[in-house]
Amino acid sequence: MQSAIVRRVVILSAFVPFLADLCLRTGLFDASTRLSRKALLRLGGLGLTGLAWEAWWNLSTASASTESSPVAASQCVLTPEQTEGPYYIAKEKVRSNITEGKPGVPMRLRLNVVDAATCRPIKDAAVDIWHCDAEGVYSGFIAASTGAGPGGNGGPTDHRAFLRGIQFTNAQGNTQFRTLYPGWYRGRTVHIHVKVHLGRQTVGHVVHTGQLYFDDRLTSNVYQRAPYKIRASQRDTFNSTDGIFQSGGRQSMLSVKPDGHGGYVASITLGVRRV
Repeated sequence: MQSAIVRRVVILSAFVPFLADLCLRTGLFDASTRLSRKALLRLGGLGLTGLAWEAWWNLSTASASTESSPVAASQCVLTPEQTEGPYYIAKEKVRSNITEGKPGVPMRLRLNVVDAATCRPIKDAAVDIWHCDAEGVYSGFIAASTGAGPGGNGGPTDHRAFLRGIQFTNAQGNTQFRTLYPGWYRGRTVHIHVKVHLGRQTVGHVVHTGQLYFDDRLTSNVYQRAPYKIRASQRDTFNSTDGIFQSGGRQSMLSVKPDGHGGYVASITLGVRRV
């Protein structure tokens, strides 16, 4: 857009020799080649206001459009599907705070759900997440995830619900959970499970089932803190050695930043196939 406008000004300058000098004197172009409003007023008497205003409007509109776009083009991709795993429980509680007093490093998980075909945000999607605690234990399957009971495929064996919950997306496709940095368990890298349903349905009409991941270096730093530290040296699986991560995990990495209060904010855009 900018280069096309500059070419038009160059052509015009061939017929108005003093235009270049006038541009400099009036501030028509600043250091980033954007047109200033003050310059437009100064050029009004030369009959160039129409061209200049059109150029400024096009540049400003393009900039505003880019800044207000809910999802950058690079984010508008189909998020890889991954296994649901054995510890899913349907129809969990609709709530944003899923910590239930569990110890761990606080984390806000921000998810943006978009249609991968159009980049449009999806409103009223039910985003269902679940993950283990700092000790590697899943609620609903405490016995199974501690090795003291039957496997998870037989269904829940207790009525606990920590670190599980559902939230609905707003008009911008956004939703947020208050949770904790996940722990680990043998044979898996650190991850969060996610499932997306459409139409405010907390069960059925599933358009995405996947897992979300963390940078291993960040995890190593977090695990120097309590209550993770006591188990950190026993961790046996990382992103590079996790078979499930190898199948799409790099496209499901969370962007994580400190929140300034000892915790973290983790975010990702989930591109789903709306069917």
